[in-house]
Amino acid sequence: MTADLKLGINVGYWQRDPDDQTETVVAAERLGYHAVFTAEAYGSDAFTPLAWYAARTSRIKLGTAVAQLSARTPVATAMHALTLDALSGGRMILGVGASGPQVVEGWYGVPFPKPLARTREYLDIMRQVWRREAPVTSAGPHYPLPYPGGTGLGKPLKSIVHPARPEIPVYLGAEGPKNIALAAETTQGWLPLFVDPTQIDALFGASLAGRPAGFEIAATVTTIVTDDLASALEFAKIPLAFYIGGMGAKDRNFHLDLIGRLGYAEQAAHVQELFLAGRREEAVRAVPDELADSISLLGPIGRIKERLELWRNSPVTTLLLAGVRDEPTLRAVRDLVLG
Repeated sequence: MTADLKLGINVGYWQRDPDDQTETVVAAERLGYHAVFTAEAYGSDAFTPLAWYAARTSRIKLGTAVAQLSARTPVATAMHALTLDALSGGRMILGVGASGPQVVEGWYGVPFPKPLARTREYLDIMRQVWRREAPVTSAGPHYPLPYPGGTGLGKPLKSIVHPARPEIPVYLGAEGPKNIALAAETTQGWLPLFVDPTQIDALFGASLAGRPAGFEIAATVTTIVTDDLASALEFAKIPLAFYIGGMGAKDRNFHLDLIGRLGYAEQAAHVQELFLAGRREEAVRAVPDELADSISLLGPIGRIKERLELWRNSPVTTLLLAGVRDEPTLRAVRDLVLG
C-alpha cells in the first residue's frame, strides 16, 4: 500500500502543430502536481517539449516516459539530462526504455538483441558522466569507450560541464519480469504503461522484491472524467488497440505479451489480428471493456474516487494522468488524491 500517493501528468508525444500543453502543465504545477512527463516513439523527441515546459514552470518535476535508449548514445542522453537538469534547477527525472526491435532496427538502424545487457551498460556510462569522477570508459560490448577502431585516436574524456547533481534520478520503462527486476536493481523507479493495480503484486512482486526504500513506481493511467462511461471506455481502448496491434512485430510484441499476462491473451491476439489486417475500428471495439477499465480511471468523479482506492492499495507511488488537459479535471482529481 502507498502511504502518500503522488500525482503527475503524462502529456505524451508532441504529435502536431500546434500541440502546446503549456497551460495544462502550468495548471498542474499550480495545483501541486508532482511531475510532468513527455514521451517519444518515432516522430517527436521527448526532451525538446520538456525543455519548453521547463522554461515556463519553476517547481514541477520534469520527466521522460520514456527516452528511447537506441535513439542516442549513452553520453548523448547523459548530456541532454544534465543540461536540462541544470537549467531547470535540478528537476529532471530521466525515464529510459529499450523500445522494441521494430522501432530500434527499423527507425534507428541499430541492433536490438540483449536489451538487458545494453541497458546495464547504458546506465553505467551515464552515471560516469554525471559523477565526473574520472574520464568515461566502458569495456562493454555494446557501447565501448573509447571506440575500438576508427582512427585509433579516441581517448577517454570527462564532461567539461559540472552537472548540477551527480545523481540524476533514472526510471526504467519496463513490461517484462526480467526488465522490471533490472529496474528495481539498478534504477530509482519503474514506469509501467499498462498496469492493473490489483495484479501488480501477483504478476511482478517477485521482480520488485529487491527494490530499495524510496523506489518509485510511476504508472501512466488514462483518465477521463465523464458521466458517459461507455464513451470513456471507447476512448481508452484506442491506445490499447494501437499498442497491441501496431507497436511491435506480429511475433514479437512486448505490449501484446503484457496484456496476455494480465489475463487477456486470446482477446489481445484477436485485436492484433484485426489491427494488422487494417480493420482498426474493429480492433478498438475488440479490446475488452474490463481490460480498458482495469488500467484506467474512467467515468463520473464518484466512480473515480472509488477506483482510486485500488491504486492506493497497490505499490504504485505516483499516478501519471494521461489524457487530461483542462484545469477543472486536474483540480477534481487532485482534490480526490491530495485533499
